[in-house]
Amino acid sequence: MSFFRRNKKNEDKKDPLKTEDVLDSPTSPLQSEKSDLSLALQDCMTALDLFLQNEFDEALTRLKSRNKDSMYHALTYATILEMQAMMTFNPEDILTAGNTMKEAQALCQRYRKKSSFNSKHFTEEELHAEVCYAECLLQRAALTFLQDENMISFIKGGIRVRNSYQIYKELHTFLKSSAYVNGYNHGHFEGGVKLGVGAFNLMLSMLPTRTLKLLEFVGISGNKECGLDQLQEGSAELTFRSFLCTMLLLCYHTFMSFILGTGEGDVEDAEKLLQPYLKKYPKGSIFLFFAGRIEEIKGNIDAAIKRFEECCEAQQHWKQFHHMCYWELMWCFTYKRQWKMAYIYADLLSKENAWSKAMYAYMKGAYLSMMSREECQPFSEDEVALFRQVPGLKQKIAGKSLPTEKFAIRKARRYNSENHIPLPAPPLEMMYIWNGYTVIGKHKDLTEGILETLNEAQQRIEQQPRNEFTTDDLCVVGLLKGLCLKHLGRKDEAEHYFTLVLCNESQIKYDHYLVPNALLEHGLLCLEVGRIEEAIRHLDSARQNYKNYSMESRTHFRIQAALQKARGMVENGDTCSPSSP
Repeated sequence: MSFFRRNKKNEDKKDPLKTEDVLDSPTSPLQSEKSDLSLALQDCMTALDLFLQNEFDEALTRLKSRNKDSMYHALTYATILEMQAMMTFNPEDILTAGNTMKEAQALCQRYRKKSSFNSKHFTEEELHAEVCYAECLLQRAALTFLQDENMISFIKGGIRVRNSYQIYKELHTFLKSSAYVNGYNHGHFEGGVKLGVGAFNLMLSMLPTRTLKLLEFVGISGNKECGLDQLQEGSAELTFRSFLCTMLLLCYHTFMSFILGTGEGDVEDAEKLLQPYLKKYPKGSIFLFFAGRIEEIKGNIDAAIKRFEECCEAQQHWKQFHHMCYWELMWCFTYKRQWKMAYIYADLLSKENAWSKAMYAYMKGAYLSMMSREECQPFSEDEVALFRQVPGLKQKIAGKSLPTEKFAIRKARRYNSENHIPLPAPPLEMMYIWNGYTVIGKHKDLTEGILETLNEAQQRIEQQPRNEFTTDDLCVVGLLKGLCLKHLGRKDEAEHYFTLVLCNESQIKYDHYLVPNALLEHGLLCLEVGRIEEAIRHLDSARQNYKNYSMESRTHFRIQAALQKARGMVENGDTCSPSSP
């Protein structure tokens, strides 16, 4: 159970962009009272407005002027630095953001109530200190996972998550009690609680079953619908945290539901959330980026490319936004099979961004492998040399290698041999890891183009003498062809290829991730045609019977999302057709 009662969505949404109008109103109690808290909130919202207009230095300067005495200035300043660190993965940026957030937490502690939380009497300042303190804890936990290189970081991060969760839980209970009295800034406090409660419920609901059971053992649980409702309400109200609620919802609908789910995000809702911000901040980098991502997942790849290019042109100060666009542009050109352009953006990332040099080198090699020798000449790089570089570029975050880097290293190993066997279609295989087939599935021409390339790859494999990679390579191509055929409506043919992978399970030598993922995709296909009981069997088999394979955690996230969808169909009374023989 989640830790709050589900609330009805706010049907009469207010415009979250008119908060400054409320703050500036001559009759507003925020203005007439002129409390330190009210003035701090007003100043932080002005700084946030500057940030959203790409005036990054001005925003940080304004916040830094009071980040030693105002908890809202300290929290907002640290939050922006954390955003920067998350985009660069630069160790110095992560360390600076962590220390700044630690200072913000210490400042919030000074304003917190000294006695037990069970006390019924809080000043307004003490309530705001509690919600800001919980937010600092949560953000520090996220940074801790990035910063250290040993298991102590996970223990510290887990404790912070647990403490933050408990504070939000108690604040939500207090908010509903008779002891709670609205202060002048009660909307901002309630918005903070909705942000925390919504974020926890949404994120926890996405976790794989085995992780959820461990968390429930220590009293932590989440409910997806309740989380979405809380964030939706928080985004619609005129509060300081409306923007953060909106950002979380946009991230969920356009990224998390694709990368860690089955692509079930509400694109229409994402568009509605983004529209007022895009109208007010037409050159705002963060909004242009999400506008591009929305076009991309709708299958409008050319429109997406245009938006990402606009985002890059809008400002030159924070290159981090450019790197996010380069990553999406790389995939957009992959969907279009324009390998040269995809290579160019992978190359830009390898030179400018520190997130995963191994991944960027792998993708550069992958794109060169799809070109002829003549097409490769202008780039002065060799695919074999790039693949051989991949293991040496591996890095560790929180003491562990990135799962996508591990995957790339395993795939690149075959190039260590002098008489190496080329990978059949490496960009298209990596595209599956990032759930790109859900994107191209909305565009028939793109899907048919990818299928054509996969057919060519299959022919090359079949024309070569059999070798130790033959079965694995045919199963990789088979899984990807099954996805294309499913999206083209050729479901019987798709099922044939998923079944083909499963039938070759004992012959697969290296790519053991293929079998649980074939079960996952077969299960999703069964859901589409109404064979729900069979779908659940496939999904449960994928979840319970396989372990220690590449990208296992990501697969388990997707299995969890698919099982939730299946159980929802059963609860809604959808017909469970008899299982096929």
